[in-house]
Amino acid sequence: MSSKHIVVTGAAGFIGSHLVEHIHRKTDWMITVLDKLTYASNGWARLRDSGMTDSSRVRMFTVDLAAGPLSEGLVKEIGDVNYIAHLAAESHVDRSVSNAPEFIRNNVMSTVYMLEYARQLETLETFLYFSTDEVHKDSKGGKGYEENEFQHPGNPYSASKSASEKICLGYANTFSIPLMITNTVNVYGERQDIEKFVPKCIKYLLEDKTVLIHSNPDKTEAGTRYYIHARMVADAILFILNRGTHGSSYNITTNTEIDNLKMAQFIASVVGKDLKYEMIDFHSERPQHDLAYSLRGDKLEEMGWTPRADVWETLRRTIEWTLMPQNHKWLE
Repeated sequence: MSSKHIVVTGAAGFIGSHLVEHIHRKTDWMITVLDKLTYASNGWARLRDSGMTDSSRVRMFTVDLAAGPLSEGLVKEIGDVNYIAHLAAESHVDRSVSNAPEFIRNNVMSTVYMLEYARQLETLETFLYFSTDEVHKDSKGGKGYEENEFQHPGNPYSASKSASEKICLGYANTFSIPLMITNTVNVYGERQDIEKFVPKCIKYLLEDKTVLIHSNPDKTEAGTRYYIHARMVADAILFILNRGTHGSSYNITTNTEIDNLKMAQFIASVVGKDLKYEMIDFHSERPQHDLAYSLRGDKLEEMGWTPRADVWETLRRTIEWTLMPQNHKWLE
């Protein structure tokens, strides 16, 4: 009999599917997946590709978490739960700008209803809310943000995540939800949605298209991000579930800052194509796009966790994996 039971929301998505795979490999836990299967999930394809749909320890339910409280029947079928990892959220900035009310409603209300569900669980040990570095303002030229610093979200997506963090804190204070929050830098890895920079860059290189590089107003300096592989994010989450403290926030990050042009050039070198690019001033024309984000990872490091894999090496492996003929479907 498995020792623990975790519910992972958004687990048909990119990061969520890596988390399910990692927990399945590293523990004997039962895993329940809740996902509404939007465009970003591509059905159950990610979990199917990783073999999770064949496991007796993984159960999957299609449910729109923002539509209302979980039904009594579903709550009963899920049963006792020890952990909730709430990753479900729309995450594309441009989509949040084009339809801000619906985007915010989805991200905030799905969190509210998951917190309401958590209140019913007598066996719940931890509710982990998965947030982003984008809740902080542009950090170009400055230090990385530590946990619990003032948040200054710059677009509807990051505002929805910041608001959800505060709602989680309110529930933890009022209803004694055993809460932990994580904030994570840019994530890459296998099976990522084509709208994200790394797979989009691979696709554009293969099709000889021009890659647009987010830059400063003078178009002389590319924007930067800190990058981490999805497996390392999953590893950090499992570490936090086992060793974190309720009421605490944790930054999941690396020490590797990469500007967008260098990232595109590296991808081009692995793909074996010449890079055609154009520097674009997203920041002035679309102010919701910050030039840089940065988080400090001292807290987790002092607890004993650091990424076990090199960013450049795992990035190379991700690109090579994507280039395999059987994996081209992830570029469609």
